[in-house]
Amino acid sequence: MTSPRPAAFALPGDIATLTGGYIYDRRLVEALRAQGRAVRVIQLPDSFPTPDDRDMDAALDQLAALPPDLPVIIDGLAFGALDSRGLARVRAPIVALIHHPLAQESALPAGLADHLWRTERANLALARHVMVPSPHTRDMLIQRYDVPEDRITVVRPGTDRPICRTPATPGQPPLILSVGILHPRKGHDILIAALARLRDLDWQGVIVGTPWDRGHAAELQAQVGALEIGNRLRLAGQVPGEALQELYQRASIFVLATRYEGYGIVFDEALSHGLPIVSTRAGAVPGTVPPDAGILVAPDDPQALATALRGLLTDPQARAAKAAAAARAGALLPGWEEAARLASAVLEGLAP
Repeated sequence: MTSPRPAAFALPGDIATLTGGYIYDRRLVEALRAQGRAVRVIQLPDSFPTPDDRDMDAALDQLAALPPDLPVIIDGLAFGALDSRGLARVRAPIVALIHHPLAQESALPAGLADHLWRTERANLALARHVMVPSPHTRDMLIQRYDVPEDRITVVRPGTDRPICRTPATPGQPPLILSVGILHPRKGHDILIAALARLRDLDWQGVIVGTPWDRGHAAELQAQVGALEIGNRLRLAGQVPGEALQELYQRASIFVLATRYEGYGIVFDEALSHGLPIVSTRAGAVPGTVPPDAGILVAPDDPQALATALRGLLTDPQARAAKAAAAARAGALLPGWEEAARLASAVLEGLAP
């Protein structure tokens, strides 16, 4: 039996970083290796997507040194920001992995957003193939970035089944759980404002997420203090895997007030734990959260988010029905071996 073709996987910074995109990258590499494929991880400078000249040159030199018979998957956080002329020097067949286009990130200055749109569009024309986590991202690349549909493969994230296969065991008062990096795009400020509107109800809340930067994390903590809900809402920061699984098991509702998602791996986590979901109609969320398992509202609307949460908190039957629907959907989610199968087909389909 022929061994799978070796490949490289290039990404900025540490692949063990605990954010959705990095978790996707790490689990995909692990799954490809489990199928017998040798995968070399290349750590590019962690300053992407806004590297200085030295880091840009270092990244391009690393990629240009790859042999022409070694396919390389380049994570979109770096790929979309690489200098196009330098990227054209890379001899290795390039597969771009676009979690979501860089120009769609929240809180970007207009000039930077325009630069990233132009750069990523030019770089996508240089890629032999493109992998994306959702049909939403695929459609965006076709419509806004002129990528031919036959050069895109949707590789949906895999999902790990909870160690405990019993339904979630929520306690009292109900625990509202949110998981997402402390970044403006995740809308934690909207969630905090929404929870402040629910002071008359009995609940506890936890927001789990690695700080994007100290300033934004401090702003969120100050908002919690100013609204006087610090005794009920905890910004937990980065939480180890086992402790996070315990939070999922104890939770009654999962909520993420995101302003945009290219996929949103945490929604699959919530579904696999049988949790009803409250989120927004942003990006790929409507295609990820089944209608009977959640409630989606407009982004940047704390009152609408509060109304959705209030409905689930005050109607146990409705909450139980959505939890059951979430558990059914979660049981059908693919594992990482399926993601690796699709990625392998892409790699094997690249002509030498």
